[in-house]
Amino acid sequence: MAILHSYPFCPQSRFARLIFAELGLEPDMIEEKPWDRRIPFLEINPAGNLPLLIDDNGLAVAGPLSLAEYLDETRGEDLRDRRFLPRDLEQRIEVRRLLDWFLVKFHGEVSDYLATEKIYKRFMPIELGGGPPDMGAIRAAQTNVRYHLKYIGFLISARNWLAGDQMTYADLAAAAHLSVVDYLGDVPWDEDETAKHWYARIKSRPSFRALLADRVPGMAPAGHYDDLDF
Repeated sequence: MAILHSYPFCPQSRFARLIFAELGLEPDMIEEKPWDRRIPFLEINPAGNLPLLIDDNGLAVAGPLSLAEYLDETRGEDLRDRRFLPRDLEQRIEVRRLLDWFLVKFHGEVSDYLATEKIYKRFMPIELGGGPPDMGAIRAAQTNVRYHLKYIGFLISARNWLAGDQMTYADLAAAAHLSVVDYLGDVPWDEDETAKHWYARIKSRPSFRALLADRVPGMAPAGHYDDLDF
């Protein structure tokens, strides 16, 4: 049985969980706190990043992009024309461009700041950086999410899904990251109805149910978080 090391409110982990759910696969889940940097975990994945897949063939696949590519190579053929990394070269290039946008740029400018400052720091020991949130970092992320939301709206205004006619890894990556920000109530949905309608489509998929059931201990989600008709 495959094993997925992840953390419920790590945006990159949520991307991996969405992929598995869309594939109809249920790996064994091990919760890995991003700040713990456990020695046994680092021995497998020295970078210490999430997610980490240990497949049933023993291969260790670390990081969201590597995991997505690996699952496409090993399971993608079964999806045929619904493959999340399309066969067409031009389409693959666009999906990979948007994966970089959301897994690197959005993560670095929005979701990592908000997850760390509002969630992780609540549980991190002081010596590892826990404590009160950095309000400057939060305000920067809240500002940055606005132009990312506009970019999503721009893409969807001319396409059915973010990268083209069909749903791809790009949609799953964007939705995974937005879902953490949405839990915290920091997505200004009223600023872009087009982006909101796209997210509602993703949010209504069966693969999203487990994410919507997640809760941070002692912190309730935004009121619309698990409302499919928000």
